[in-house]
Amino acid sequence: MADRVLVARIGAPHGVKGEVRLFVFTEDPDAVLEFDPLTDAAGRRSFRITALRAAKDHFVARLHGVADRDAAEALTNVDLYVPRAALPEPEDAETFYHADLIGLSVEDETGARIGTVVALHDFGAGDILEYAPALAGVKARTLMVPFSRDAVPVVDLTAGRVVLAEAFVERKAAEPEAGEDKQG
Repeated sequence: MADRVLVARIGAPHGVKGEVRLFVFTEDPDAVLEFDPLTDAAGRRSFRITALRAAKDHFVARLHGVADRDAAEALTNVDLYVPRAALPEPEDAETFYHADLIGLSVEDETGARIGTVVALHDFGAGDILEYAPALAGVKARTLMVPFSRDAVPVVDLTAGRVVLAEAFVERKAAEPEAGEDKQG
């Protein structure tokens, strides 16, 4: 389990008075106002959000100590983290923090290790689990499967693993690209 969890990312400046676009990854966007302090990826810089309002596809935030566009611009793409202990435990066994899943072993239904979870994505149609395959012959750097009960019937945080249903396990090598020798 990760000791810190990514909760937001600072985007480009908004206006000239130091406000920034903020992309919030918490279920309740207002929750980021309660985390004090937020820290950067290295844990060296601390941030406090003093105001937050919704915009079209993001939020606009005012950060303590950021008073002009230049200071806001210097923070573009800074990820904001909180200690995992500051977050409440999930309400049920079907809810997970992405940070708790990243790094878990990916196994097939027989228990054979087939990879490692590297990310979870939400492209709008449901969560997608991305994993780095560990099977010989699978040439893809990463593979993606729906993060659904059908594709991932077991998530066992205690054992540090997720299980993919057989229909979602990639076992064959990728087809050779045009011009590649099929013999190797």
